[in-house]
Amino acid sequence: MSDGSCTHLSAITTIKHPTRGECAECVKIGARWVHLRTCQECGQTLCCDSSPHQHASKHARASGHPVIASAQPGERWLYCYPDGAFAEY
Repeated sequence: MSDGSCTHLSAITTIKHPTRGECAECVKIGARWVHLRTCQECGQTLCCDSSPHQHASKHARASGHPVIASAQPGERWLYCYPDGAFAEY
């Protein structure tokens, strides 16, 4: 799925899509989010870095799960946190 420079992106063979259209962590605290991202390791959907609480990147740092996919309708891209690499699919 990538140009080969990011092994994390290259390892993705099947895209995990969101099962819910909300950030589970924001829902717990009654917060709002901007956009959603889905972890490609565990499938959890959380808010993006433009959101006040940045739950997706916090999840990536805490869990070591490196790759997210945009959960926004019409967007088809992956992002690797450790390598700062994008790939479209």
